Amino acid sequence: MSHKDTASSAAEAARRARFGRLPKRIRLEDTVEGHAATVPDPDRDAYNYDEWLVRVCL
Repeated sequence: MSHKDTASSAAEAARRARFGRLPKRIRLEDTVEGHAATVPDPDRDAYNYDEWLVRVCL
Protein backbone atom coordinates (compact mmCIF):
# COMPACT_ATOMS: atom_id res chain seq x y z
CA MET A 1 0.00 0.00 0.00
CA SER A 2 1.29 3.40 -0.84
CA HIS A 3 1.25 6.43 1.43
CA LYS A 4 -1.64 7.91 -0.59
CA ASP A 5 -3.76 4.77 -0.12
CA THR A 6 -3.04 4.75 3.60
CA ALA A 7 -4.02 8.42 3.93
CA SER A 8 -7.24 7.93 1.97
CA SER A 9 -8.07 4.83 4.03
CA ALA A 10 -7.52 6.81 7.23
CA ALA A 11 -9.70 9.65 5.92
CA GLU A 12 -12.38 7.15 4.92
CA ALA A 13 -12.26 5.54 8.37
CA ALA A 14 -12.57 8.97 10.01
CA ARG A 15 -15.56 9.86 7.80
CA ARG A 16 -17.21 6.52 8.52
CA ALA A 17 -16.68 6.99 12.28
CA ARG A 18 -18.21 10.46 12.16
CA PHE A 19 -20.94 10.04 9.55
CA GLY A 20 -21.30 6.26 9.38
CA ARG A 21 -24.71 6.09 11.04
CA LEU A 22 -27.72 8.34 11.20
CA PRO A 23 -28.46 10.31 14.37
CA LYS A 24 -31.20 9.13 16.70
CA ARG A 25 -34.66 9.80 15.33
CA ILE A 26 -36.55 12.74 16.87
CA ARG A 27 -40.31 12.43 17.21
CA LEU A 28 -42.38 15.18 15.59
CA GLU A 29 -44.07 15.89 18.93
CA ASP A 30 -40.67 16.78 20.37
CA THR A 31 -39.92 19.33 17.64
CA VAL A 32 -43.02 21.53 18.01
CA GLU A 33 -44.03 23.80 20.87
CA GLY A 34 -47.32 25.60 21.15
CA HIS A 35 -47.67 28.95 22.87
CA ALA A 36 -50.47 31.49 22.78
CA ALA A 37 -49.43 34.42 20.60
CA THR A 38 -51.19 36.90 22.88
CA VAL A 39 -52.91 36.85 26.22
CA PRO A 40 -56.67 36.30 25.76
CA ASP A 41 -58.55 39.60 26.14
CA PRO A 42 -62.17 39.14 27.28
CA ASP A 43 -63.10 42.71 26.21
CA ARG A 44 -61.93 42.04 22.67
CA ASP A 45 -63.85 38.77 22.46
CA ALA A 46 -66.98 40.43 23.85
CA TYR A 47 -67.33 42.70 20.77
CA ASN A 48 -70.38 41.93 18.68
CA TYR A 49 -69.49 42.27 15.00
CA ASP A 50 -73.13 42.79 14.02
CA GLU A 51 -73.69 45.63 16.49
CA TRP A 52 -72.72 48.30 13.94
CA LEU A 53 -75.66 47.16 11.79
CA VAL A 54 -78.04 48.05 14.57
CA ARG A 55 -76.42 51.45 15.14
CA VAL A 56 -76.10 52.50 11.49
CA CYS A 57 -79.06 50.91 9.75
CA LEU A 58 -81.85 51.64 12.21
